[in-house]
Amino acid sequence: MANIYDSANQMAKDLETTQQYQDLKKAFDMLKLDQVAYALFQQFQQKQMELQQMQMQGQQFSEDDLKSLQDLGDKMKDIQPIQDLMAKEQQLSMMMDELNQIISEPIVKIYRGE
Repeated sequence: MANIYDSANQMAKDLETTQQYQDLKKAFDMLKLDQVAYALFQQFQQKQMELQQMQMQGQQFSEDDLKSLQDLGDKMKDIQPIQDLMAKEQQLSMMMDELNQIISEPIVKIYRGE
């Protein structure tokens, strides 16, 4: 029987060699060179994480909380290094979705009665 964790660890290593991963890494490195854009990006990530934690703990967040996240998002949408990073994230995400479909196929087959 195959050790699925060995396969997963190998897949993680293989992921690092893909063009999508390399493009994402390069875009993130370029973002970090722009101090203003990187600081804004970090603020957005921090606020997003705070709201997610509140939601996971069953807490309601206020309209002001949501508005501040939206305001940060609006500021980020016109910054080229952030736009580039988001585009590369989307490309990698598409590949990850495809991989998830492949990995999940045996489970799907069970429910199809195959």
